[in-house]
Amino acid sequence: MGAGIAHAFLLAGCDVTVVERDSPRADAAAERIRDALTRSAARGQLAPGPAEFRTSSDVGDFADRELVIEAVPEDRELKADALTRVEAVVSDAALLASNTSSISIDALAVGLRRSERFLGLHFFNPVPSSALVEIVTGAATAAIDVERARAYVDAIGKTPIVVRDSPGFASSRLGVLLGLEAIRMLEEGVADAGDIDRAMELGYRHPMGPLRTTDLVGLDVRLGIAEELHAAFGERFAPPTLLRRMVAEGRLGRKSGEGFYRWDAS
Repeated sequence: MGAGIAHAFLLAGCDVTVVERDSPRADAAAERIRDALTRSAARGQLAPGPAEFRTSSDVGDFADRELVIEAVPEDRELKADALTRVEAVVSDAALLASNTSSISIDALAVGLRRSERFLGLHFFNPVPSSALVEIVTGAATAAIDVERARAYVDAIGKTPIVVRDSPGFASSRLGVLLGLEAIRMLEEGVADAGDIDRAMELGYRHPMGPLRTTDLVGLDVRLGIAEELHAAFGERFAPPTLLRRMVAEGRLGRKSGEGFYRWDAS
C-alpha cells in the first residue's frame, strides 16, 4: 500500500519520500515504484516534469515533509510506534495520517503530542486507479486539518469522503460485512466463487465481486479487520472458519498467488 500511495502522489507531480523498515525493503519499494512509473509513463499518465521520489530506511528523512502517511501492517501497536517515531522528527506544522482500514484513530492518537494534526487517510487497493479516499476524523482532529487533507486528496485526483472515527469507518464496515457473507456462502456451497462475484458484478453493478476484492486486499488483512469489527459489533462480523483456515495455510490472495482465485506472478 505504501508504494501504491507513493505512486498516486507521483502521478500528480508531488515530491515523495518513502521510508521502509530496512535497506532491502527500501530498495524493493524503489523497484516497485519505478516499475509502476514506467507503466504509467507508457500510458501517458505522468504529470509534466520528473517524478521525484527517494526511498530510505531512516525515519529522519521525513523531517521536511508536509504530509506523512503511515502505511505499516494493520497492527495497533506497530502503527502507534511508527506514528510516534514520525511525529518526533516532523515539524509542528506537518499533517500526520494513518492509512488504517479499521483501527480507531482516537486509539492511535493517544501517544501523540499533536493529535489535532492527526487523522485517517484510508486509500484503496490498487491505489492509483481507485477513486476514493476516506478521511477519518478523530475527536481531537482540527477542522482546518480536515480541509488540508481534503485538499491533498483533491490534488491527486481522488474523491474524499469524511467520516468520524468509528469501528471500520464507512467503507470497511460495509465492505467487510459483504465479503464475510460471500465467504460464508462459499463455505456452505451456495455457489462457486466466480458465480458469487458475478452476482454482485452483474446484478448490482459492483466493478469487482467481494471474493476477488478480498483476494486483492489480502485475506490476512480482511481477517484482521473482521476481528476488530467482531470485537466492536458482535457476531455479525465473526470471521468464517474458511477465512481463518485459508490465512493459516498461507493462501492470502494475490500477494501469495492463491486465495479464492489463482494469481500469476505478474
